[in-house]
Amino acid sequence: MFPGGFGTFDEMFERLTLIQTGKMHPIPVIQFGRDYWEPVVGWEALVEEGVTSASDLHLFHWVETAKEAWKIVRESFPDAARCV
Repeated sequence: MFPGGFGTFDEMFERLTLIQTGKMHPIPVIQFGRDYWEPVVGWEALVEEGVTSASDLHLFHWVETAKEAWKIVRESFPDAARCV
């Protein structure tokens, strides 16, 4: 997920909802630009309020470069990475 507005948030929360309800296999949510995402979405605050589970926080990965993101993809899907 790159920094964005309502459309970006809609896509992200739709994916998270599908994962949370078991309708989609858990996949990493890679967020580019930690300086943008951390103040905009207080994931820890959502856990503290009890509206999301602390166990869901493992889905999130903050990166600054495509190389960092690709490393997460390779680690999450080792068989797929061989196809590239």
